[in-house]
Amino acid sequence: MSKSKQAQAFDTVDHVAISVGDVKSTVEWYIKNFSCKVSYQDETWALLEFANIRVAFVLPQQHPPHFALLRDPSLFGEPKTHRDGTRSVYVSDPSGNSVEVLALK
Repeated sequence: MSKSKQAQAFDTVDHVAISVGDVKSTVEWYIKNFSCKVSYQDETWALLEFANIRVAFVLPQQHPPHFALLRDPSLFGEPKTHRDGTRSVYVSDPSGNSVEVLALK
């Protein structure tokens, strides 16, 4: 690996999003069983904060399961502004997995 690659900082994972059948009951279960807090919730998705990562619960017909990286989304296309005020672009890796490129806060 070149020295310039070694000096480059790693990208930051913002959150991992998994598909669920019911956002409300899933959030209730996690809050009851684990030490975490809700940072956003509506009928189609929720975002929970743990000590070292954030986990989103999404309805598959509304949001693809994905993981989100913090980076300039305009490098990958035209960013979309979401209802929570974040801006991002979704891209697919060679295996078809969704990756959300989320603007730095």
